[in-house]
Amino acid sequence: MPLIDTDVHESFSGVRDLVPYLPEPYKSWIDGGGWRGFSQPFCYTTPGRGNRADVQNPDGSASVSDYGVMRAQLLDYHHHDYAVLTGYFYPTALKLQYGLASAMAAAYNDYVAEHWLAKDKRFLGSIQINARDPEAAAREIDRMASHPQIKQVMLAVVDDIAYGHPMYRPIFAAAERNNLSVAFHHTVFAQGPYGMGLHYMERHCLIPIALMPQVISLIVNGVFDSFPNLRFMILEGGFSWLPHVMWRLDREFRQGRVEVPWIKKLPSQHCRERLRLSTQPTEDITPDQWGKLIDLMGTDELLVFSTDYPHFDFDNPNVAIPRALSDDTREKIFWKNAAKFYELDIPASAVPSKAAE
Repeated sequence: MPLIDTDVHESFSGVRDLVPYLPEPYKSWIDGGGWRGFSQPFCYTTPGRGNRADVQNPDGSASVSDYGVMRAQLLDYHHHDYAVLTGYFYPTALKLQYGLASAMAAAYNDYVAEHWLAKDKRFLGSIQINARDPEAAAREIDRMASHPQIKQVMLAVVDDIAYGHPMYRPIFAAAERNNLSVAFHHTVFAQGPYGMGLHYMERHCLIPIALMPQVISLIVNGVFDSFPNLRFMILEGGFSWLPHVMWRLDREFRQGRVEVPWIKKLPSQHCRERLRLSTQPTEDITPDQWGKLIDLMGTDELLVFSTDYPHFDFDNPNVAIPRALSDDTREKIFWKNAAKFYELDIPASAVPSKAAE
């Protein structure tokens, strides 16, 4: 069966890898050690320090900057047709020095184009932006959109931004005019309404609660209606919560629509038509429960497969999606839904060979 992986995390060996792509004065700032990356607010306890234990360089550091390792462990081993690169580097997390954040976003995009996209046609790219400066973000989207492997704009989910706010409209306008989708991915700064909790396990449980409000904000504040050609993706946030959000939105819309006259469809209809969610991480549910969740969503076209490579809770495509689901549903999850969402050609592995015929 063809395979499209919608959440694969590439990176660099260190922030100084971006120096050749930076303009002054930021080149000198970074080259002189003035910034060492975002501060991680917790300590990983897994052997791979947040990644698979086998994704290691000889010095013990993560080899997420090594294309050869990813090709061997992921692309070739699991026979990927496409892998959507979503990064680790989210400049929106920088809450000041917006010029630096926007310059770093552009530098990272150029780095990925040269060191990842150019090495393998199976890679599809995401444009990293500094969303805190929407006009600069829109210019960066316009700059990178012509690259043939770029398919989406990445919006980082942090602790202080709901993207339905009108100030972010230039980002969505730029994505729509360039026929790009918009993806949302949590960062180490995403949290629940009472913070991150006291343990990493607690914080990890809260990740969906950081993504649910983004869906609500986008729909209630009219982003879906204002940009009718945009498609939206939720990555690495689970999906079992979606039926509740759709039901609750529909209920509130029916009784309070006078407050939001710009919403022209039931929120659940908006979700079914233009929202997609990656499968990783999936709760430990039975095949029967998988089927019930899909029934509650009202369609089997909302889910797209992801491994979340190279994280420690990586989902192996051989076992992640129950074989008890119908062949048609499994095909939709593994590749058809993503191919339609990203407007991709049918993977060669989906075309029967002459021998098979």
